[in-house]
Amino acid sequence: MVCFLTSVPLTDRVTFGFKDVNGFLTEMKNEVKDNFRALFICSDPDCHEKTDKFSTEVRESFEKSGIRFSQMEILDGRNKQCAGQLVENSDFIILTGGHVPTQNKFFEEIGLKGLLGNFDGVLMGMSAGTMNSAEVVYAHPELDGEATDPEYRRFLKGLGLTKAMILPHYQDKKDDVLDGLRVFEDIAYPDSMGREFYAIPDGSYIFIKDGRQELRGEAWLIKDGVCEKISDVGEKIII
Repeated sequence: MVCFLTSVPLTDRVTFGFKDVNGFLTEMKNEVKDNFRALFICSDPDCHEKTDKFSTEVRESFEKSGIRFSQMEILDGRNKQCAGQLVENSDFIILTGGHVPTQNKFFEEIGLKGLLGNFDGVLMGMSAGTMNSAEVVYAHPELDGEATDPEYRRFLKGLGLTKAMILPHYQDKKDDVLDGLRVFEDIAYPDSMGREFYAIPDGSYIFIKDGRQELRGEAWLIKDGVCEKISDVGEKIII
């Protein structure tokens, strides 16, 4: 399996192009070919309208970049009983963004980790999809009330495609405040004691092929309560 674990590779919701930085589009075109059968896996199995809309936008982005799929199926709550067949019949799998715990629960429900065991195509994670690709997922609080809820689980079992715990959209989230707490300084930094989180902005990604994992583009390592920039645009580091 070849993996592109991204923050968000799209430029915006108007032009729907790809951020062609850090070699992303070139690498994608090397791995994803015309007439690939694509599978778009949702973040919320019951949010059908949103899933349908975003899957169309993603497909249009690929087409504008010169990659045309023979089909793009959707996997959500409407056809979850067919998950095994859909994965088996796919060449390219997209794990979309959304609420991390909601998506994580759906992945567990359909047994996605096991289904990917024999998948030898290409997989792209986006935001939550990337976060849930980790062996251990750091589901940092996102919604009102989650940061102060003692029952909220911040660490979940993931798909095991990487050991890297990713925090996407760093350029937008680094100054966020939730439930009166700074998302990074008051939440992520303390949670990083004894752990490592990789904070990446849109345009950066992890590329996995032949057992080699490269972090491409800007990134910050949050470890033991300290945040340090470890790479810049255009750079590659092995993780």
